[in-house]
Amino acid sequence: MRAGVTRSHTVRYFAMVAAGATLWGCWALFFRPAGLAGPQNAFLVLLAMSLPAPFLFRREALRDRRATLAMLVVALADAANTALFFAAMERGPVSIAVLTHYLAPLLLALLAPWVLGEERSTRALIGGPVTLVGLALLIGRPDGDFSGLTALLGAGSACFYAIIVLAAKQAARAYSPMAVTSLHAPISAGVLLLCFGDRVLPPTVDGGTLLVLVGGIVCGLIGNILFHTGLRHVPTAATAALTYLEPLTASLVGWAFFSETLTPVALGGGLLVLVTGAWVATERRATLQAVPLRAAPR
Repeated sequence: MRAGVTRSHTVRYFAMVAAGATLWGCWALFFRPAGLAGPQNAFLVLLAMSLPAPFLFRREALRDRRATLAMLVVALADAANTALFFAAMERGPVSIAVLTHYLAPLLLALLAPWVLGEERSTRALIGGPVTLVGLALLIGRPDGDFSGLTALLGAGSACFYAIIVLAAKQAARAYSPMAVTSLHAPISAGVLLLCFGDRVLPPTVDGGTLLVLVGGIVCGLIGNILFHTGLRHVPTAATAALTYLEPLTASLVGWAFFSETLTPVALGGGLLVLVTGAWVATERRATLQAVPLRAAPR
């Protein structure tokens, strides 16, 4: 009975990570109708994610210096990740930007055992490159151009995204999933403001601005809370595999709502992403102890 309960709890946390990644794949539903530039979208999303911050600040958590430093790393890495990824998306081709950005799950599978001391996942090491192939089939175009600078920007964003996930695991020592999601966002928004200046500010406060703010709450705030809740209980390598649901969902959203074409090859790539993610997630491994949310040392 106890094993069954533990298994059901594990499935629930895997589902939370998957749900968070799926919500991230729905950004286009808010960004495309709004018609704002990348830095403006990023800034508004971070503002929306900051809304609960005043209610989540705990002086006791600051006493855990390691967790607080990790939270600062999350904030700085998120600003860099956002800036580089949107720069890659604006420069194009989009397929190159997305493919290089999703080197991050492979980096996490390689780094998590070394940085966090987690059990090494053989399936994740195999599944990472296989999933990248599936993703290339899903979003790639045989006649697409290649840009070395776009690839470099996308790979840079991947490195910073991997840092976010690893640092968030450490921040969870003293901060709840909602706190990890929300408290770093004002710092990230401030860094974007310093880097981009008034380019991050929308020209007017209109329906498009409000739509992006709603997207920030749904995909950003709720999506990240689900992701960080599951992250405390799910091995990082398995988490990395499940994040490939984001580009898969984005492709399906483009097909369903924006008349984008999904070829049989693309559908096969999407199926490969799903099957590989499920294969990695179901690997038998030692039970992962949840990161304890504890009072900070005095």
